[in-house]
Formats: sequence, structure tokens, C-alpha cells
Amino acid sequence: MVVASIARLLLRVLKVAIRLLLLPLTLALLLLSPFINGFIDKLDKRYRVKDDWYIASYFLVAVPKYIWSVYQSRFQFWYLFEKQVAKNGDHLALSYPRPLLEKGEYEVENYTYQELYDIVLRLSYVLYYDYGVKEGECVAMDYTNKPLFIFLWFALWNIGAVPSFLNYNTIGAPLVHSIKIANVKSVFIDPLAAGPIRHTEPEILKELPDVKLNYIKEEDLNEIIMNPASPQFLQETSKRSPETLTDFTPACLIYTSGTTGLPKSAIMSWRKAVIGCSLFGYILRITNRSVVFTAMPLYHSTAALLGVCAVFSQGGCVAMSNRFSASAFWKQVYLTKSTHIQYVGEICRYLLHSKESEYEKKHNVQIAYGNGLRADIWQEFKQRFGIDVIGEFYASTEAPFATTTFQRGNFGIGACRSYGTVVNFILSYQQTIVRMDPDDDSTVYRNEKGLCEVAPVGEPGEMLMRIFMPRKPESSFQGYLGNKKATESKVLRDVFRKGDAWYRSGDLIKSDKYGLWYFVDRMGDTFRWKSENVSATEVEDQIMSFANYILSAVVVVGLKVPNHEGRAGFAVLQLSPEYLDLKEDVKFLNEMLNYLKNSLPKYAIPIFVGFVDEIEHTDNHKIRKKSYRNQVLPRGENGDQRFFWLKDNKEYTLLTDSDWDAIISGKAKL
Repeated sequence: MVVASIARLLLRVLKVAIRLLLLPLTLALLLLSPFINGFIDKLDKRYRVKDDWYIASYFLVAVPKYIWSVYQSRFQFWYLFEKQVAKNGDHLALSYPRPLLEKGEYEVENYTYQELYDIVLRLSYVLYYDYGVKEGECVAMDYTNKPLFIFLWFALWNIGAVPSFLNYNTIGAPLVHSIKIANVKSVFIDPLAAGPIRHTEPEILKELPDVKLNYIKEEDLNEIIMNPASPQFLQETSKRSPETLTDFTPACLIYTSGTTGLPKSAIMSWRKAVIGCSLFGYILRITNRSVVFTAMPLYHSTAALLGVCAVFSQGGCVAMSNRFSASAFWKQVYLTKSTHIQYVGEICRYLLHSKESEYEKKHNVQIAYGNGLRADIWQEFKQRFGIDVIGEFYASTEAPFATTTFQRGNFGIGACRSYGTVVNFILSYQQTIVRMDPDDDSTVYRNEKGLCEVAPVGEPGEMLMRIFMPRKPESSFQGYLGNKKATESKVLRDVFRKGDAWYRSGDLIKSDKYGLWYFVDRMGDTFRWKSENVSATEVEDQIMSFANYILSAVVVVGLKVPNHEGRAGFAVLQLSPEYLDLKEDVKFLNEMLNYLKNSLPKYAIPIFVGFVDEIEHTDNHKIRKKSYRNQVLPRGENGDQRFFWLKDNKEYTLLTDSDWDAIISGKAKL
């Protein structure tokens, strides 16, 4: 009893002592808090520690979890999806503004995570038992943007099959090649995308007689998968996740265009789909209350991985448009209550040049993310549409890593990589920019030791990403399925020491004094003229800054001129609808010339200029520059086009046959 009394007394004394100590400490902290906060703010302003900690804290938790999932052979995205169903079952997963017969009108379809999961299991039953889809097979999807794309995709993942996302615009030999290279067993075809497949069907069946072409009757299929009484199929874990499966094997296949004209099948690994997309979604502040709108085709990695996978990894909702429409964009964003939108740079320009929409200020969007948004319209885009944050990123379909920025306010406009000091230091071991050969910007520079060097601040160089196991590069960079030559061409060896290996981005990037990185050009977009390197992007930006509202789009490429070294600058201009009267207006061109003389070096000013009704784009809204690099002068391929040239380096004038003869003979100086 005495001992217990003494113990209680000592405990009371200890509590009193702690309170007495805490009181002055609390008062001191209250008094010093303005100075502490000021110190932290000063530290953050210089080193951006808050943003770095936001990223690092997630990374430190997510990566060990992912490593444990690899150890357990549960690293496939399917298991992450199941966790979100259990956690956010009643939250929206999909929102689709289905177009109605009346133009410009939509009916919004919504699916919760639980509804999506149940539909996927019912569809899995149909695929497994009616169509004979089995685990381990590669199955192609030839589908437009609609909920059934997602249903098919995740049903294949449930079964343990590998989805192959066909570009539904592909036809003929490229289509046959796409199916063949992936060893596709069957193809599921959207009625809206069936044209190219039907056109190519004789060639497919002749070369690939065992491939099943499944033309889906959507009304019949929807009746089954939407019926709660229909049977479900959940694959056995041992079949979906065999012990032989690795996290760098294909989660899905996405096609990129090749230099030969035939598509290349880029491998999207489970590692990229899970940990890469999860981190990306977190950095872009996607939560289970976010709705991310995309009008990008789902068969590309931007919408599929950085859209669907990134959003689902955080329990958010994907809102998809069947196709991009500048006039309907903001209405669909408004109807789906989106908080984020995806873009490529050209989409942003289309939206800026479109008529004002009643919905462009009614929406809930706070963040726009994508790649290719140019610095000249960056702030204008934010201000017109009331967007707080731009999440510009750098990535390519086959690249093992991506860079991101989360740009607020006025700092970091135009950057594609923007982190603080700590994250930059860590990434310096993984990503770098190397110097290019002064005489050939498509070749990296090698010093007397045969090694590369890091590009100085402000000097464009090729971005490289480290391959951590040089003898087994596929563990970091999976490359292209069935195309060893193309895969090896993207690996650069003996970079900073003998035996190391790095992935080549093929793009020129430059850094600034704050450690921010900026996209400069694709290496093929930079051309050499007058012994100088000309940045096509820089010239395009300056032309647009002069005529932002007059021009809808501009393309600058280098043209090969007979009997001349290098490539001469060629600017292709597309006028906005309200300025079509300026087409082929020499006065307008020379006003532009006077502006460019004050904003560009002499060698970078375009030698040739042409007008077009519409600049050619890929199905992913990117400009087809290759066709313009092969432009036929002086009158075009059919002899009915008009071009202008910088005569005597003084003024733009119409390019005639006699002018062209003088140019190629050397009588007229460029």
C-alpha cells in the first residue's frame, strides 16, 4: 500500500513538472512561430521543400508497398482496382456524356466502382466461356472512346490476358502488321470502328487465318452485362498471376508509328501501369473526389495510362468524351462535373481559338494536365478558362519514366520538369541531359575519353534516363514487342562510364538556373542552317506571339534545298476563320518578318512560307511534320500551290519558277 501511494505521488509530481515545462515551451513556440514559419517559407522559396516533401512522403510509402506486392506476385493493376472497389465502391469510377441524335446534346452515364466491377465480371464470363479468351493470350481491342472500352480492358485483365490497343484508324498493311507483331489471338471490334477492319479483312484472314475477328453487337452484349442476374467470372489467382510473371512483362500493348511506316508495339509494363501511374496521379492531386475529363483516344498512353490508370489508382472518376470537339468540350466538362482535364498543346490552342462557350466559366476544373502546352499561351489558357494549375509533363509511350510539373502562379511557366532541390538531387542519378555534337545535333557529344558530358545550364541536349541493370535492360526499358533493332536503338551505352546504359528520349531538353527543365524540340525538329542549329519550336513560338489570334496553328520545319547545305526554314501557316482574307497577303508576311528580325537570330527566320486551309494532324491531335519536311517547291506536288520566299533576305515575295531556278543554280542567295 505504501509503495502504491508513493508511486501515485511521484506520478502526480511528474505530471505537474511536465505541465510546468510545457507551459513555457508552448509560450516560446507561440512567440517564435512567426519566425519559424518565416524560416520555413524562406527555405521553401529557395529549395521548394514543401513540394518535395509532398512527393517524397508518398514515394517512401508507395514503393515499399509495391515491392511487397511484387514479392507476393500481386503487382498487377487488377489488385489495385479491387482495393479501390472495396474502399470506394459507391464512388463514381466512370462518367460518359453519350452523344444523342440531336447535335450537341448528351446523356451522362455514370458507373460506380462497384457497378464497374460487377459489369467487368459479367463481361469476363462472356469472354471466357463464349469467346474462348484464356489467360496469357494477347487480345486486340479495336474500340473508340466509350465505357465498353474500359469494360473490355479490365475484363481481359481479370482473365489474365494482355490487351492490345489497336488504333482504329489503321488500315491495310499497318493493321495486319499490328495484329501479327503482337501474336493476337482474337480482335474485338466496335461497330463504329469496323470500317478499316472490314476493308482489311481479306488480307488479315489470308496472312493470319487463325485470328478471330469478333464484330460486337453492342445492344445484345449490353443486355447481358448490365443484367445483375447474368453470371460472373472471377479468374483464379494462380492463373491470373502465375509465379513466372514479372512486373516488367506487358500489362498491355500500345502502338506508336515507326520510321518504316509500320507501327511499333510498345510494351506497357505492370511496373509502369501501377507504381508509375500511382505516383503520377498523386503528384497531379487526383483523389477519390476527383473527376478527370479526357477527349484523348484511349488507345494511346496519355489517356490510357496517365488518364485511366492514374485516376483509378487514386480512386477517382474518369470522364471520357467519344471524340474531341472544341465546340462541345466545355459543355461535356461541365456535365461531368470534372475537376481535371487532359490536354495536348494543340487542343489548348484549338480551345483558345474557339468561340466563347457559356460553359467555359461554369465548370469545376482546377487542374489541366498534359504535354505540349507552349509558353506563349500558357497563362492565357489559364486566365481565359479560369484554371489554377497546369500539370505539364514529359513522357513518351515507351519511356520508362516521366517528368512532371505542378505550376501555380507565375513561376515555372513552360517547364516540363519542376521539382525542388532535394528531388532534383535524387533524380540526378536517374535522369540527365547530355551535350550534343556541335556539328550534328542528332548525335551526342563524346569527349576524348569517349564518354558523354552533362549539358550546361541553358544548352539544349538529349534527355537520357538510366537503365539500372545494363546487362538486362528490359527490366527498366521494355521497348517494342518483336522489334529488337528498334528497342536497341533507344539504348545508349558507355555514357558516363564504361558499361553503363541509358534510355534515349530522342528529344532536346534544356535546364535553367532554378533546376527546371524545358522541352526544346524533338531531335528531328531541330535543323541546321548557315552552320547553326535552328529550333523549330522557338521559331513557331515567335510567329505565334506575333500573330496569336490571326493564326490557328503554325508548323516550322527544315526543307532540303538542292545544292545547298543544311535545311532552310519553312513555315506553314493556318489562319483563323475570321482572318482568311489575309491568306497569301504579302503585307502581313512582311509585318511578321519585321517582328521576327527583332526576336530571332537571322539564320532562324524562315526562308519559305506557305498557307494551308488546315494543318495535318495525327489521330492524337499532334502535327504531322513529316509531310511538310518533304514539301515540293516551287508549286507543290500537284503544281497548284503558291509559296513565298525571303528574297535577298529583305522581304517575302511570291516564289516563281524563275526564282526557284535561280535558287538551285546559286544565282539567288538564301
